[in-house]
Amino acid sequence: MSKLPRARYRTTNWKAYNAALAQRGSLQIWFDPGMQWLSAPTGKRGRQPVFSDAAIQTCLTLKALFKLPLRQTTGMVASLLEMAGLDWPVPDFSTLSRR
Repeated sequence: MSKLPRARYRTTNWKAYNAALAQRGSLQIWFDPGMQWLSAPTGKRGRQPVFSDAAIQTCLTLKALFKLPLRQTTGMVASLLEMAGLDWPVPDFSTLSRR
């Protein structure tokens, strides 16, 4: 029994092929300006949380996704918010580690 010859694929549209390869390295992160980044008052005694659970979850998801330490995560989130044109405060690393 003979082996089937390997299929040979030829690229005919190099411009589209190169653009598709470059697009693989693209990273897009959207921050919804309507998102509640700061926490609403809880009405309980004690210090009120500054950041919402969604804000903390976003930071910790980016931390896990890129395998970053907490201090580098805060820097990355700050730069992403700056690029998005949002003037939101960034939780510091101790806030992230407690929540």
